[in-house]
Amino acid sequence: MISRRALEVATAILTGSFGVAVVVSSLDNGIGWSSDGVDAGTFPFLTGIIIVLGSLYNLVRGVLPATTLASVPIAITPLELRRLAGLFVPAAIFVAAIPLAGMYLAAAAYIFAVLAIPKHQSLPRALAVAATTSLALYVVFERMFEVTLPHGALGAALGF
Repeated sequence: MISRRALEVATAILTGSFGVAVVVSSLDNGIGWSSDGVDAGTFPFLTGIIIVLGSLYNLVRGVLPATTLASVPIAITPLELRRLAGLFVPAAIFVAAIPLAGMYLAAAAYIFAVLAIPKHQSLPRALAVAATTSLALYVVFERMFEVTLPHGALGAALGF
């Protein structure tokens, strides 16, 4: 079981790390003014600072004892944690599969797994929805907008 306080602290650390990454990467693009106007990293830098400050505020609220929701002993029960993992694990596998299988195949596999494995849809229907969604992604991005989504190592091996 996870306490509310531990959840708030972990979330504050996670969002703070994201904010620090935004700040550091925006420094590479330059912040401030140049002869052309505002440098490219200025607005991401300011956004990263806001994220870091908000995360520090949430970290302090999560650590300090108070009579708020942070003092609730249990935030997530084992059943809720399994349900959360049922959403997060397939999404993480999907993101990890994109460099290998490409966006279209990974998206089709993700949609099929989300629909078919928990028995939300029948196998033929899940397969049809996955194939249709992947085809729609291809048509919209590659053909209509002419934006190439990642084809992955499998696409490169097949000559795409």
